[in-house]
Amino acid sequence: MQTYLDGIVAWHRERAESDQRDLDDCVESAMRAREPVSLAQSLRTSIQSGDIAVIAEVKRRSPSLGPLVASLDPHLLATQYANGGASAISVLTDNPHFGGSVGDLAKVRAAVSLPILRKDFTVDARDVCDTRSMGADAVLLIAAVLDDATMRQCVEVAGVLGLSIVFEAHDLNELERVLRFQPEIVGVNRRDLHTFQVDVQRSAALASEIPA
Repeated sequence: MQTYLDGIVAWHRERAESDQRDLDDCVESAMRAREPVSLAQSLRTSIQSGDIAVIAEVKRRSPSLGPLVASLDPHLLATQYANGGASAISVLTDNPHFGGSVGDLAKVRAAVSLPILRKDFTVDARDVCDTRSMGADAVLLIAAVLDDATMRQCVEVAGVLGLSIVFEAHDLNELERVLRFQPEIVGVNRRDLHTFQVDVQRSAALASEIPA
């Protein structure tokens, strides 16, 4: 039985397999884009100031819930988030499954100077290059989506490009894989990406395993 994750990842992998761009050329092109700022530093600054560090999200729809705010104005919403004290903003760029777009990220980039996390299903190192080229500061690497070799390559390319990395794990095995990279930021997904069901107890237990 195909799960939500299977269908989404299959679409992204098929797209990546048809991408004929040379990785070195992608890196060279991405290096000409805006210099990224540190997402981790922005979160630390908020915490050190005694505030709650919030990564606010620009998201139009969910595969499991359907439309959320399909008519949202990314520029206006990002401005409101910044005025409300957000430490960073994440933007969905997956269109078929979440209704997002590169255009949404561009509108957020034009509205704020906060770090932007491109939230998408990274399956290939060229996706990492595209993340900086779009004007984002951080890339999302989901352990459930990436094998060790691809994750390692994505980490290496992100390092070359100066991008922050948000690693995502939803079980202990994934967390152990992620921790090998000595991450600055680890996100615990309360949803099981295979079923999209929320398990609060599991995610709380997993979060307790992350070194301070």
